[in-house]
Amino acid sequence: MARAVSTRRTVAFTIAAWIVALIIFFPILYTIITSFKSETEAIQGFSLIPSGTVESYVDVQTQKDYFKPFMNSVILSVGSTLLALLISVPAAWSMAFSPTNKTKDVLMWMLSTKMMPAVAVLVPIYLIFRDFGLLDSRIGLTFMLTMINLPIVVWMLYSFFKEVPGEILEAGRMDGAKPRQELWMLLMPLALPGIASTGLLSVILCWNEAFWSLNLTASQAAPLTAFIASFSSPEGLFWAKLSAASTMAIAPILIIGWLSQRQLVRGLTFGAVK
Repeated sequence: MARAVSTRRTVAFTIAAWIVALIIFFPILYTIITSFKSETEAIQGFSLIPSGTVESYVDVQTQKDYFKPFMNSVILSVGSTLLALLISVPAAWSMAFSPTNKTKDVLMWMLSTKMMPAVAVLVPIYLIFRDFGLLDSRIGLTFMLTMINLPIVVWMLYSFFKEVPGEILEAGRMDGAKPRQELWMLLMPLALPGIASTGLLSVILCWNEAFWSLNLTASQAAPLTAFIASFSSPEGLFWAKLSAASTMAIAPILIIGWLSQRQLVRGLTFGAVK
């Protein structure tokens, strides 16, 4: 009897999980389907049957330069992630293994900055970027993406580092390991799954960032999020072309996420079971 109840519960949870997964994935699926329609078919109404035309992809390639925003997205995502990790690893290491009475307050303050609406600081950020000549530049947007993701990166690394047994680092100190050796030769290898998953999550967040990309870039440093927005015009939305541009923008990060999902889950659950 108990086994039958457990089986029914497992089946119910499995069905519920599939339903939630399909609901989440459906907008992506519909975007891909719409990208293989003509503009006339795209605005006619809801339909899950694509016509199979690649007209929208051809138009996107001929009307816009896809390669340039793609390279901008790659450079911005990877560059800001590496910079965030370079700053966050020593910071999280210090707070995890040399905490003070204010460590928790600092962490909460960092996290609280993510609760502030981005539009609230748009004007001062824009003026700072204008005065320093950072508007529409890869360097400026790289720093901006680093700053907005830094609280999340520090928090995740702090959580991962806290799961590393402190006795290992103490043993290293007793053997004469200096702080730099302790960090790079002991802590980094032990927390590598967590660092890798944090870096991957940061790349995804940077790749999907649209608000600052649209407001701080024009043409030279515009990433794929700005590339997608360019298909919105005063004449209206070109749904098929917009869907094709969106599919081309999400495809690389979707493939990377799919291929590295095992590593991502492993990193996010690092230290969950002792």
